[in-house]
Formats: sequence, C-alpha cells, structure tokens
Amino acid sequence: ARAKLLSMAALYLVQGLPYGLQSGLLPMLLRVRGLSLTRVGLAKGLYAPWLFKLLWAPLVDTRGPPRVWLALSTAALGVVCALLAALPPAEAGQVGLPISAAVLLLLLNVGAAVQDVALDTLAVQLLEPTELGPGNTVQVVAYKLGAALAGGGLLALVPTLSWPLLFLLLSVTYLLAAALAWASPALQQLSQSQPLEPAPHPGHHLQALLAVPGTLWMAGFVLTYKLGEQGAGSLFPLLLLDHGASAPELGLWNGMGAVACSIAGSSLGGALLARHRQPLPLLRPVLQLRLVGLACQTALLFHLDALGTSVGPGTALKGLALLSLCLQHFLGGLVTTVTFTLMMRCSQLAHSALQATHYSLLATLELLGKLLLGTLAGALADSLGLWPCFSLFLALSAVPTLYLGLAPSSLA
Repeated sequence: ARAKLLSMAALYLVQGLPYGLQSGLLPMLLRVRGLSLTRVGLAKGLYAPWLFKLLWAPLVDTRGPPRVWLALSTAALGVVCALLAALPPAEAGQVGLPISAAVLLLLLNVGAAVQDVALDTLAVQLLEPTELGPGNTVQVVAYKLGAALAGGGLLALVPTLSWPLLFLLLSVTYLLAAALAWASPALQQLSQSQPLEPAPHPGHHLQALLAVPGTLWMAGFVLTYKLGEQGAGSLFPLLLLDHGASAPELGLWNGMGAVACSIAGSSLGGALLARHRQPLPLLRPVLQLRLVGLACQTALLFHLDALGTSVGPGTALKGLALLSLCLQHFLGGLVTTVTFTLMMRCSQLAHSALQATHYSLLATLELLGKLLLGTLAGALADSLGLWPCFSLFLALSAVPTLYLGLAPSSLA
C-alpha cells in the first residue's frame, strides 16, 4: 500500500505543475506588465483542453493499459517544456503572451489532461474502499504541492533563474516521472490484471454513465461547490497587489505559504476520513466554515477598498490579509479532499469499463465550475465593481451547503 501511495504522490505532484505555472506564475507576470484584470483572467482560456477530457477518456478505458497512456503523455509534457525553454520570455513592452508560447502552453495542457485521465483511471482501479481517504489525500496534497512549486516557487526564482533554465528543470522532471510511470511495479501489476473490455455504443455510454447511482447529484455538486471560492481566490491576490503588496512576496505567500496551509487542510481531511468519518456528513460543517472565512476575507477587502489603505511592509492589515489568504487555502484543501473522496466513491459504483470516463465526467464538471468563475472573475470585477462582485461570490459559496440536503442515500 505504501509503494502504491508513493508512486501516486510523485505522479500527482508533476501533474500539478502546469496548473501552478498558469494560475500562479503567469497572472502575476501579466499583471505586473499592466494588463487589465479581464485580460489576465482570459489567459486561463489555455486550460480549455481540460474540458474535453471526455473525448479521450473512453480510449484510456478501452485502448491499451492506462500505464502506457500515463507514461507517453508525461514524456510528451517533457518535450513541450523543452520547446518552451527555447523561447524567450515576453519583453517588457509586449502586451500579453507571444503566440508561440501560448500555443505551447495550450499543448502542455493537452498533454496534462491526457495524463490526468490515465492517472485517475489507475487511482480508481488501485484504491480499495478503505484506502479512498488516504489515496485522495495523497492526490490532492501532491497536486497542490506541484502547483505551488511551479507557481509561487518559480515566481520567487524568476529574478534569479532564466526562462530557459526554468523550463529545462520542468522538462527533466517530466521525463523522470515518465520513467517512474513506466517502471513502477504496482502500475505494471495493475496493467497486467486489467482485462480490456469493449467500449459501449456512444449513446449507450452516456446513458450508462448517468445511470450510475448518485451521478446526477454529484455532477451538480462538483459544478457549484467551488464557484464562490474560486472567484474570490483568483481576484484576492491581484487586488492585494494593487494595494501595495510586492509580486515576489505575494507569489511566495500565495504559492508556498498558502499551499502549506492547503496541505494541512487536506491532511486533516484525510485523517478524519481514515477514522471512518463518512465524506457526505463531513462536508456540511466544512462548507459552513469556508463560508465564514470568505465572509471575513470579503469584509477585509471592502475595508481596504473603502479607505484606500495600503498593505505595505509592516502593516497590521498585511498580516490579516495573508492570514485570510492562508485560512481560505486551509479550508479549501479540506473541502477538496472530502469532495474528491466522494467523487471516487461514486465512480467505483460504475462498471469497470466506464470508471475512467465516469470519473473524468465528474472531474471535468469540477474543473468547469472552477474555470467559469476563475476566468470571468476579472471581467465581473471590472464591470460590476468590487462590492457587488464579492457579494455574488459569498452567495455562490452558500449554495453547496443548501444543496447537500438533496444528496442521495447511495452516497451516504
């Protein structure tokens, strides 16, 4: 079991690198160059390949071992990073990303999305019901750690390391991970033991997916549970930047510091689940705590906006802002781990030939919910104003708590 979890941890860590690169590093660099919140938000459109995972999930389900898909997609990510290393960074006077860099980042997301389907397929097949809590803790913690290393960690290193060296390091990391995916004894044993089953007709495929107990409710929950959190979380660091926080310091806190708190929250979630706590009853108090934390963060932001106060070095407001940032990541990590455990439990109720596609469906909807507000948050703030925008985020954060009352007994 330990070897299984260690292999999953290493692979989920490298899977988080593209997300951290584009959610942590890229927005800060674009904002420093003077782009509007709307244009910074629209750069997240590079995540689009993640929304089409359902196109190749049936192939991973039925066309060859998931281990092969995992190793090849991870190696492809190493090649794309090597190509990115050959490109110069955007010049100071340039608006937005160079076209070549944008295309390669799009290809990076294509490879990462294929890798995600293959790795999630292996996780669904590898984990026993009693291992769902620890397994999903490893998944969430390792993914967030990889995102932090590529986001906050790289942002702190940008003044020291060159653009080519940063992407060469990422390329080497991916190639080593591809070797691990190919050579891991646990993954080889799984590949040999899994029979290849014929894919159902596409129309019957969708019908079979939706017929899995709890799927419709789970789809609605994962689509909405992160809306308010993601909208506020994508804007709050940028608004602190506007109020005097330095980009390297904010990148470090919003990357390494905040993710350390997120890891602590995820670990707490895993510990509670390991002590035979059911994920569904655990969600209600966690979502309520997250709502209270977001309300406090919103009140602080309104105070800064109303008074035009700076969060420069040595101010008490800066400490409160960073504390609020870390608290939301702690609660976000806790709710994510519990939710992913519930998602995997739902997918294990599906037929083995549908599990990758079923989990990809839920994961795609989960990502869609996060991207929707993460992409549009800047446009909402620019058009509606700060106060109506964050009031909307608060209302959206209250919806999942109410929605829990409609949960089916199959997931209890």
